[in-house]
Parts: sequence; C-alpha cells; structure tokens
Amino acid sequence: MADLLKGKRGLVMGVANERSIAWGIAKAMASEGAELAFSYQGEAFGKRVEPLAASVGSSLLVDVDVTDDASLDACFGKLKEAWGTMDFLVHAIAYSDKNELTGRFINTSRANFQNSLTISCFSFIDVARRASEMMPEGGTLLTLTYGGSNRVTPNYNVMGVAKAALESAVRYLANDLGPQKIRVNAISPGPMKTLAGAAIGGARATYRHTESNAPLRSNATLEAVGGTAVWLASGGGAFTTGEIVRVDGGFHVLGMPQGDNL
Repeated sequence: MADLLKGKRGLVMGVANERSIAWGIAKAMASEGAELAFSYQGEAFGKRVEPLAASVGSSLLVDVDVTDDASLDACFGKLKEAWGTMDFLVHAIAYSDKNELTGRFINTSRANFQNSLTISCFSFIDVARRASEMMPEGGTLLTLTYGGSNRVTPNYNVMGVAKAALESAVRYLANDLGPQKIRVNAISPGPMKTLAGAAIGGARATYRHTESNAPLRSNATLEAVGGTAVWLASGGGAFTTGEIVRVDGGFHVLGMPQGDNL
C-alpha cells in the first residue's frame, strides 16, 4: 500500500459482482487507503455487494435507482450525513435491453433508446451535480466508456451512441466543474469478461479478437483499470481532466487487424 488515496472518501456506483470493473476500481482504491461507500440497485445486487464492501472495510451501502430523483437525493443525503464531504465518485452504470444488443442498430426502439441514454449517460450528469456539491475542496468524477463510442462495434448498437454522449458529457462537465477544482474523466477499457459485457451479442468473439490483435496482445485486467482510476483520483492526476483514458492494450491505435489475422 502506497496510501495514494489515504484520507479520501468516495462513492462507487455499479458493482455487480467480483468481476465488475467497478469492483476492480474499488479494490484498488481501498488498497491505497480510500474510504468507500457503495450504491446498488435492488435487493439481489445488494446481497452481492455487501460482502465485497465488507472485505474493504465498508458498511456504507445505499440502494439507488438512478432514474428516480428522490432515490438519488436520499443517497447523497445519506452520504452528506455520514461524511459531510467527499473526494471522488466512480460511475460504472450502463444499461440497454439485451434483446437490442444483437442485430442491426437501425432497429433500435424509441423506448430503449431513451432508457439507454437516461441510464448510461444522463445518470452521470445527475450524480455529478449532486457529488460536486459535496466537494468544496475539489475532487474527481470518473465514469466508464468503451471504444464502440466512436468506432462501429458489432452488436454494441445503441450503447455506442450512449457512450458517445457520455464522453461528450465528460468534456462539458470538465469545463463546468474545473473552476471548482473538480476533475472529470472517463476510463475506456477494451472488452472485459464482466456481467455487463456478456449481455452484448458476440461478446466472446470480440474478446478473442481484441486480445489477439491489440499491440500488447492482451485485454485489460481489473488491476490495470483499477490502477488507472487510482492515478486519476490521486495527486498524480491533478491536472488531467476532460480525458478519455484508454486502457485497452493499445487496440484503439489499429487501423486493421495484425497481419497474421487478416
């Protein structure tokens, strides 16, 4: 432990299980001395999150529905009562109807488009507004994105549009909150074996493709993403804001697959 985040407090939103990217981030932050709170949605996820939170010394858990203002208000009210202020927030929340993450993007329904954008993008804006009010001395807001935001990825469909909107929101929030010394960034891992990733059609083939073609010939690990989040939330990231930080083995630099895979 290097205590890079010692004395800092933050909320982690979106842990589903021990393979979640959000959990990789939470575990890395806790190992650097951070005090954590966790949000979850619904009793089933709460039962999964509780033992994970306990393993890093956290008992501050809040059931939150990011589509409900009263639920969000209650969450941040609880945090303010417990802590007064906070130093960072990790937003790892995204959703789309699994049935629309196969086939053609053109068949996206109006209802799923609106729901996907609300949960996957607007929720970050919503929590950023509330969290920033608890950061009088500055802080860090982090979210998660994916390369399908700017390059067509089979079956990613409406989630690509939602992530593009999220990345734009990162830039606008960074500009709004910069005078308050609040940094806003997104981490963009490549495909990872998570519960959320498994919902996308052809996920296994995508994972194998990126692993065999990325310059480092590997997809990112939870530890790598967690380490990046620690850096962004620490003093080392003091002048990094509005960025999309890629942790994908270098896959994003490619124009074509490696020669052996053509």
